[in-house]
Amino acid sequence: MYRNGSHTQYDIEYHIVWTTKYRYRVIEGKVAERLRELLRQGCEAKGITIIKGEIGKEHVHMLISCSPNIAPAEIIKLLKGRSSRLRI
Repeated sequence: MYRNGSHTQYDIEYHIVWTTKYRYRVIEGKVAERLRELLRQGCEAKGITIIKGEIGKEHVHMLISCSPNIAPAEIIKLLKGRSSRLRI
């Protein structure tokens, strides 16, 4: 699925994985639901498309697509920072 810019055509996908500290199994129930909601809101605000995502008990997998003017480090900072500050 190619997306278009003014003079470009691109298809950029990132596979992002992060874990909880010490891989503690704390992402369950209401915490997982809230995390899913926060990640969707953050991606929607920046124009990032979530292609596929999975939330495990101690990790998060996301396959996302975005425009080339957003650096991968900025995406991760947005998602992890937002989800850690606004958790419940």
